[in-house]
Amino acid sequence: MTKQILVSPGLCPGSRAFGPILAAMTSRLEAGDNAPDFSAPNQRNEIVTLADVKGDPTLLYFYPKALTSGCANQSCLLRDIAGDIGDARIIGVSPDAPERQAKFDAKYELGFDLLSDPEHVMADGYGVWGEKKLYGKVYDGVIRSAFLINADGTVGAAFYKISPKDTPIKLLAALEAQ
Repeated sequence: MTKQILVSPGLCPGSRAFGPILAAMTSRLEAGDNAPDFSAPNQRNEIVTLADVKGDPTLLYFYPKALTSGCANQSCLLRDIAGDIGDARIIGVSPDAPERQAKFDAKYELGFDLLSDPEHVMADGYGVWGEKKLYGKVYDGVIRSAFLINADGTVGAAFYKISPKDTPIKLLAALEAQ
């Protein structure tokens, strides 16, 4: 069951403040659920909201850190299918500041919005912030995941713990299945 709560993320280091947002707190989203609302700055420090993307399908993906090999691979593969998805949008989300997102976009010529979520408000809302392990070290971070958000703002498909190479394949298949 989804519970709506008001979340105020406050100031983001390196970006302007953005106001309170309504985030859905849930362990996992499923097809048919309402997509959690969001409001976050992109790599150009422009605020992007769920309301901005309604009307067209959106391929929303969460990645751990810009300018790393796995995240670059995933993002470039999504960039490469952009011509095959019609009016659908692609949006990436990570805890990185807008300036780092801008460097990521410029280096790989991604051409789509990369949202900054340093306080993991969006990640919490989409159920992708959690415990991870790397070389025996346990820490909290973004669990690589992807979502198809339908034009009406509902979740069309949810893929938790997705690999970088499977992200475009599964999102494209979900989009084509509609």
